[in-house]
Amino acid sequence: MGRVLIPLLGLAVVVYALADCIQTPDDRVRHLPKPAWIGVIALVPVVGAIVWLVVGRSRRTSFGPPRGRPPGPRGPDDDPDFLRGL
Repeated sequence: MGRVLIPLLGLAVVVYALADCIQTPDDRVRHLPKPAWIGVIALVPVVGAIVWLVVGRSRRTSFGPPRGRPPGPRGPDDDPDFLRGL
């Protein structure tokens, strides 16, 4: 079981890293151009994928909706203008 599971895990990491690298916009790739990262991931599979995930892609600075204006009412019962008109 372990002889099959470990290579499958490595393959999954490589496939994920390749898909992530291909879908990442060029301005968010760090240290190397995108084609070079794809080559590193393909030629040095597991190590290249881990290096891409740790070093190559830029990290998101925040999670969730963008800050700024608070979101408006979600339903009619949360909208004060609607409730005033009842």
